[in-house]
Amino acid sequence: MNPINATTGAGPGATQVPYARRWPALFVLLAAWFMNLLDVSIMNVALPSLQAGLHASDSAIQWVLEIYILTYALCLLPFGRLGDIVGRKGMFAAGVGVFTAASVLCGAAPSAEALIAARGLQGLGAAMMSPQVMAIAQTMFPPKDRARAFPLFGLTAGLAAISGPLASGLLLHANFFDLGWRLIFLVNLPIGLLTIAAALALVPRSPQHEGLRNDWLGIGLAGAAIVCLIFPLVEGRTHGWPLWCFLAMAAFAPLLVAFVAWQRFQAKRGGSALLPIDLMSNQDYLIGAGAILVYCSALQGFFVVFAIFLQVGLQFTPLQAGLATAPFPVGVLAATIVSGRIASLKAKILGGALLLVGAFGALPLIVESGGGHVGSQGFAVPLFLGGLGAGMCIASLFQTVMRTVPLKDAGSGSGAVQVIQQIGGALGVALVSAIFFSRMGPRELLGSHVQDAFRRSFNYTSLYFVGAFLVVAASALALKIAGPGAAFMPAPAPQEPRP
Repeated sequence: MNPINATTGAGPGATQVPYARRWPALFVLLAAWFMNLLDVSIMNVALPSLQAGLHASDSAIQWVLEIYILTYALCLLPFGRLGDIVGRKGMFAAGVGVFTAASVLCGAAPSAEALIAARGLQGLGAAMMSPQVMAIAQTMFPPKDRARAFPLFGLTAGLAAISGPLASGLLLHANFFDLGWRLIFLVNLPIGLLTIAAALALVPRSPQHEGLRNDWLGIGLAGAAIVCLIFPLVEGRTHGWPLWCFLAMAAFAPLLVAFVAWQRFQAKRGGSALLPIDLMSNQDYLIGAGAILVYCSALQGFFVVFAIFLQVGLQFTPLQAGLATAPFPVGVLAATIVSGRIASLKAKILGGALLLVGAFGALPLIVESGGGHVGSQGFAVPLFLGGLGAGMCIASLFQTVMRTVPLKDAGSGSGAVQVIQQIGGALGVALVSAIFFSRMGPRELLGSHVQDAFRRSFNYTSLYFVGAFLVVAASALALKIAGPGAAFMPAPAPQEPRP
């Protein structure tokens, strides 16, 4: 199969040549996108069953989530750039293969430690394939076709979010072959194998950029900064917040400053950099990236503690918990229709964030009014409105930060945005878990007051969610851009070659 040509010519007026089989290839990419997102949403409902099945501690369960996010965040930038260098099709297929094999290992894990190791490998596979998904899609479609093609990413995200909790509840309820929670990982096997076969046949080869190189020092600095921030947040509560936790977190800021300084130095001398340096001085990129980080910290942290709260605090079954959370992804799906009627990106971000503030502010009021006896339908309205706000908000934030990334840097640019997203998610799981479990205290000392303790902890933790979405709303007011664009993907990028 011939490689696609992303552009013809080199100047500002260059035009992009569309790939003839771009629509079938897009659905292959969407299958991998769906599998990755499904793995996130399907995990949340299964956490209590998984913890009981492996006799795992709260800390071990937190690491089952965090190791995936941490590995994913650490590897996105180097593999995003590596796809730009060696070719995105091969990197995509290899990533799907690693992710699928790791899913089988997760399903066969005999202990919490083995599951944590397999989840780390799964995060590696996701980091290999995910940057290529957006990068390949961006290069297959000329700007005039993107408005029709790229909203499908939002639709797929909504379908994955809907399918995850329901599929998790149904699989755990059915318990085929007495496999229990292991089925939530094994469902990736048929999806992954079909995706690899279709990718080899339909996804185009992108041209290699042999002049590009991976910036290993930049990777090291970025990785060290991420580890110094995330690792102590995960382990601090378990070890009683020793001094090393605070020293590690304090090292995050200078490491981040060193990373930015190195990227500027590389750009000035014409060396390889992980990110186009002009993105670091773009106001909308920086504000949007910060808003994505805060948004993801609140949303990912919420679904972790909400699943535990429903099943332990309110005594829901896994199927009931899956049904209770279903209105949220339905709202995300509805947002793909509603947001298309609003032209301004700024208005969609602000409106979506305010909907989230109202929805998450209502949840603790509903819990208190029900006195700990809330049915699954009691959360339907606020969760639907929250999903509607989330779908409007995140699609427009992604567009805001991605719209200026040039085609040749699409892999590293896509990887950078997803790194920010994953750091936000990792921070959220660590911070929200720390707030939630610290407020509740040791579970073995609660006796008959477990449900009351879970309810108080959830209501207290909700303050973080409301505050985070208020920050996102304030960020929207600071953005300069107000124009329309296609959900989840950048507007036409400038075609000038960059150093």
